[in-house]
Amino acid sequence: MPLAHLDRPFDYLVPQALATDAVPGVRVKVRFAGQLVDGWLLERAERSDHPRLAYLEKVVSPVPVLAPEVARLARVVADRYAGSLADVLRLAVPPRHARVEKEIISQAPAADATRADATPAAATPVDPPPGPAAPTPPADQPVPEPEGWRDYPAGPALLRALAAGRSPRAVWSALPGEDWAARYASAVAATVAAGRGALVVVADGRDLDRLDAALTARLGAGRHVCLSAALGPARRYRAFLTARRGDAPVVIGTRAAMFAPVDRLGLVAIWDDGDDLHAEPRAPYPHAREVLLTRAQLADAGALVGGYARTAEAQLLVETGWAREVIPDRAVLRARTPTVVPTGDDPQLARDPGAATARLPSLAWTAARDALRAELPVLVQVPRRGYLPSVACAECRTPARCPHCAGPLALPSAGGSPACRWCARIAAAYACPQCGGRRLRASVTGARRTAEELGRAFPGVPVRTSGREEVLTEVPGGAGLVIATPGAEPAAAGGYGAVLLLDTWALLTRADLRAGEEALRRWTAAAALARPAADGGRVVVVADGALAPVQALLRWDTGWFAARELAERRELGFPPAMRMASVTGPPAAVADLLGQARLPDGAELLGPVPADGERERMLVRVPRARAAAMADALHAAAGIRSARKATDPVRLQVDPLALF
Repeated sequence: MPLAHLDRPFDYLVPQALATDAVPGVRVKVRFAGQLVDGWLLERAERSDHPRLAYLEKVVSPVPVLAPEVARLARVVADRYAGSLADVLRLAVPPRHARVEKEIISQAPAADATRADATPAAATPVDPPPGPAAPTPPADQPVPEPEGWRDYPAGPALLRALAAGRSPRAVWSALPGEDWAARYASAVAATVAAGRGALVVVADGRDLDRLDAALTARLGAGRHVCLSAALGPARRYRAFLTARRGDAPVVIGTRAAMFAPVDRLGLVAIWDDGDDLHAEPRAPYPHAREVLLTRAQLADAGALVGGYARTAEAQLLVETGWAREVIPDRAVLRARTPTVVPTGDDPQLARDPGAATARLPSLAWTAARDALRAELPVLVQVPRRGYLPSVACAECRTPARCPHCAGPLALPSAGGSPACRWCARIAAAYACPQCGGRRLRASVTGARRTAEELGRAFPGVPVRTSGREEVLTEVPGGAGLVIATPGAEPAAAGGYGAVLLLDTWALLTRADLRAGEEALRRWTAAAALARPAADGGRVVVVADGALAPVQALLRWDTGWFAARELAERRELGFPPAMRMASVTGPPAAVADLLGQARLPDGAELLGPVPADGERERMLVRVPRARAAAMADALHAAAGIRSARKATDPVRLQVDPLALF
């Protein structure tokens, strides 16, 4: 049950008629408080400590979709995030699709015979019919070819350890232009060669398609399955059952795959762990990175955390010795990186005094012009989508607000009327409440307006946009302009001749603990698409070169920035150096829950601060060693409130991405 005070197993009697199908992992129906509810059969036992038990009402399906190791993982994740087991299982096992299930059962007559011969009182778990057994590697199993891993001094050793059946743990900093999917395919192939399975999680569908193609080329068709919520109910459930049966040794997917069952798990991997898409928006809000690292710990499996940039959480793994860093050789790094130039340095300001305030300084314009003349594409990264997502009075610079709801006004196009971004009302007759002016000017320029301006600056050059409405995967290698929002940058054949990083202040000045880390992550993702400096690749970042994220980009040393960021957070007491939980809800409800919580010694309460609407937020901070005690205390307090049937909901989040 999802209620906190009912977050425990309950015992039921198994009637003789259901004894064959009632095996651990199946879906069941039971009577609870007079109602017929869904449940999971976790374990069969000979006896119970409770004198009077109700009977199971129904076995929904004889297929044991909940693997024992996933059930154990779900309990650990629920405890870590102060959540309930029911909520985690809702994330771990996709909804049942009866037609797909019948097809799977009809394809396995041997499994039906096994169930028919089972003894009614069997208490041992009965797994689904197994697929082809994973090969046992011979003693002279050849070590997989390291290929691109040779560019990293520790890379070949990582593959050798995986091929030998060991469990190495690595934090990988990828080179610019790296074919990361091929590197992950090599690591997965080494794991499979050792007779073990692998699980890889990526942020979005584009990365999933790229990894899918790389694994198909490396392992062949049918050796892996893709799990993603975007597949649809039938395809997703079919892929899940394929993984549960052990028919494929490798599972890849988005965060929906972080709980996927994998037989003989030998490697968990995640690409770009700093992407906020890895954070689950549903209770108890687990992060894919933390779930995978927990799986590695429980299953004694290897772990690979990779990306162009490095998060503070990944740096903590390195500094505590839990993982080894895999970084490129410096000579290779110098040969592979593009030339990175900031526009806010003194020499640049001396040549172009307007560079400090210009949106497209002369240095950026020159880099784009030279690349286009050389018949090379140019990538322009703009943090905001739309045309003019924020406007102000042209006379007094007062931000333009909606007369109805006070939301920000935006211009959808050059000839369009201003419209509210909150309520969508048109404000065609807008007049500034301060000075009465009716003319508007841009406060923030979006990707579509940028494309329009650059199209006029470089006539005859094709201009493409990639963003929320249409995300491009790849563009041709000839002369052309690509205007993209962060995360939507397409790859170019042969690489970009120039990459321009505009409006950097929009990323750096966000009121967010991770503003600098996120800015560097997005910049490196775009800069990695540029050609090497020897081939004319150039990256222009419109920012002051003295800023720490810009310095890390100039040197392509994201490990240095992650160590610096972690040291500052350790000094200030912020995650991941400390553990935090946010408690959000109506003020009285928040005070009630914290009043019931028996927080561990050393716990510190921060707040309250206003949240959305009439709610407020309190933060609870504890040392990492007392994180489990904090989660237990908050969960127990939530149980007291749910037992009292408190009406005001309170949202509990352990280690939330956004603290402010």
